[in-house]
Amino acid sequence: MKRKLAVLTAAALVLGGTLSTPAQADTNDVLSVDFAQTTGAFRGGATGTLYGFGDDGAPTQALINGAHITNTSQKAPYGTQHPSGDAIKVEGGFFAKHGKDMYIYVQDYYPDWSYNGGRRPGDDRTYNQADGTYTSTPNGIWDYLEVVEFVTEAVATTSARPRDYVFIPFNEPDGGNWYNNWGTLKDTFLADWKATYDKIQEVYARHGLGHARIGGPGDTRWQPARSADILTYAKANNVLPDVFIWHELGINNLGTFRANYAAYRQLEKDLGIGPLHVNVTEYGMLRDMGTPGQLIQWLSIMEDLKIDGQTAYWNYAGNFNDNSARANAANAGWWMYKWYGDLEGSQTVRLTPPALNTVDTLQGIGAVDARNKRATVLYGGGDKPVSLRLTGLGLLGKRVDVEVREITLSGAEGVSGTPRVIKALDGVAATGGALSLDVPTYDRYAAYQVLVTPAQDRPVVVSPVWTASVEAENTALTDATVYFQDPQAGGGWKFLASGSRDVGSFNRPTSKAEWTVTVPRAGRYRFQVIGGTPGTPGRHALFVDGANPAIVQYTADLALTSYQRWQYRGSAEVTIPLAAGQHTLSLRSSVDGAAVLPNSDITLDKFLLTDVTDGEPTAYPASTLRYAGGARVTYDVPGARGYASIRAVVAAPTRTSRRGRPVTTTSRSTTAACARRTPRSR
Repeated sequence: MKRKLAVLTAAALVLGGTLSTPAQADTNDVLSVDFAQTTGAFRGGATGTLYGFGDDGAPTQALINGAHITNTSQKAPYGTQHPSGDAIKVEGGFFAKHGKDMYIYVQDYYPDWSYNGGRRPGDDRTYNQADGTYTSTPNGIWDYLEVVEFVTEAVATTSARPRDYVFIPFNEPDGGNWYNNWGTLKDTFLADWKATYDKIQEVYARHGLGHARIGGPGDTRWQPARSADILTYAKANNVLPDVFIWHELGINNLGTFRANYAAYRQLEKDLGIGPLHVNVTEYGMLRDMGTPGQLIQWLSIMEDLKIDGQTAYWNYAGNFNDNSARANAANAGWWMYKWYGDLEGSQTVRLTPPALNTVDTLQGIGAVDARNKRATVLYGGGDKPVSLRLTGLGLLGKRVDVEVREITLSGAEGVSGTPRVIKALDGVAATGGALSLDVPTYDRYAAYQVLVTPAQDRPVVVSPVWTASVEAENTALTDATVYFQDPQAGGGWKFLASGSRDVGSFNRPTSKAEWTVTVPRAGRYRFQVIGGTPGTPGRHALFVDGANPAIVQYTADLALTSYQRWQYRGSAEVTIPLAAGQHTLSLRSSVDGAAVLPNSDITLDKFLLTDVTDGEPTAYPASTLRYAGGARVTYDVPGARGYASIRAVVAAPTRTSRRGRPVTTTSRSTTAACARRTPRSR
């Protein structure tokens, strides 16, 4: 008998999945996952952020909880480096659910970059430790040491969780911040490291807080010679960091990251220390932010190494470094974070991509939750269809259900709804615990979640809501230009375009992009544009079959440099009535063909059309939830053989299933399920 798994809501359409054939596999990228070979407990620390939190409520708690952020680096209390991001002000939201380690950049107390004009301070000031003010007179104490004391005192006395802080005394000291000439300044740095380390410990001891955790050195990149000098000195002087830190930022770092990590661990062995915990507190370039197919490449490395990492801060605080959208909405990057966080409680497993340590290639993470009988694969980054070779599925039974969900690039400020099930295999045989299947890849910037469970009675189907999409460059264009956006151009200092192309020079009264599309029924449809408005709000007119223009209103997306401002993408939506059948949707820069609409010179990336006649019903199967407080899925319930339930310590009254059989639920199980409270996408 097939097993029934409880769901929160239900909607059904049937689409069968197909297994792979040898001919298909020859043209596909092959991803092999062995769920019988575990590689350790899921760490979950790779989606940390640098200034990902702005102020209390930004991001909102729904975004924070869903993204499962366990570590973040923020501004020192009362710091002046940025207008927001103060660690004390954001710690409530951070620690509310998944937050574990709050790092602070102590040097961010200074208002400029690089700090103090890039010059190591001397003794030119006297600080008032009560409020942080200072006078321009020397007092015999190094000025920065007074800053360190003030910042540490603020954490010790005003934080509700001072033991969960990690102090980073120096940020990128090799990059122009006081100690870039190692040949002449090595001894100065080492003495300063000890002085700041000891001062932080002194303050915590003063308040009975025990050992204060300290991270460093925080170099711009892996620096083997500097690291050896620092660790040798730190060991000899009993000032070893609790967390070893460096940054991995460039495009090529995707290929060298593992080798750098291996070199660091070998250095530890050579020196007879550690192993220390590692946090790469800045990783990734602009091109990686909000792009699931890029993010999964980074996450797979750090999860494989069981270390933590934090996305770099390039724009502004409070949006997980361009991995959430608007005030309380998900972009594609946020969904990648959520999928990664959903692996909590799992064991990672052996996954073999086509190539390791190769930039911009198919990579992934495999994990198994044996207690809840759930196997997951997250992957992306390749530009070919993927053939999955799954083995070790014996714990799920002889027949399994498979759901494949997809996240496509939506831009940093572009809103992305709940990922759709694009492929479903219902009750297929996993002969010998093995299964092979093919998944068509949308483009290399997308990412995919493959969820395998025991066969269930609920229909395992593709998402029932009709939707279609088209790249702007693939529409019929008039007086507009297609631009190629090379993902590796400019050293990664650019936001990516879906399909690596977009449409610009949309600045004449006759500029238009036309999409011929067939809709299945009469009703209301949401037309969404993913595009870039360079710093000012803008407008377009959407014509349906040459008539009835509706105004598409764009918000002002963040404008950075003159080069990047055309690439920072958001989304705009308008709802239109459509009859069943074929239509031509014409997005134009003008209503009358004579005068352009205000600020209509907008970069166009992608169009999406979704049937919203009945709203957008979304099913959150119990197999996709996070479980806490003792909640778990049980597939064999006494008295209800062949059915499943979510069970916890205290059971609520039994309800009746759709077949009249009892299904046990609990009050804790649903409140623990973050997937129920994902941010609104509209």
